[in-house]
Amino acid sequence: MSKITAGKKRFVKRSLSKENPTVRIGKGGASQQVLTEVDNQLRKNKMVKVRILQTALINDEAKRVATQIAEQTGSCLVEVRGHTFMLYRARQK
Repeated sequence: MSKITAGKKRFVKRSLSKENPTVRIGKGGASQQVLTEVDNQLRKNKMVKVRILQTALINDEAKRVATQIAEQTGSCLVEVRGHTFMLYRARQK
């Protein structure tokens, strides 16, 4: 997981604050399909907003799920608010 600057973090928060989450994690949890979709959106847009539905958090907490997804997709966890989190990954050169 790479580091993200404070300015880039502000930019991502500002960009995604008014947006609706584009990925939802249901009772299946962070399945391979979810990871693939997050990876595709990061490749296309560099940032993604994800919502964890209540049924996915029965045995886990949002911060742990968000950190796990960030590690598996090679992205930076920008912010966790409630059941929603934002990820950022710079484009590969």
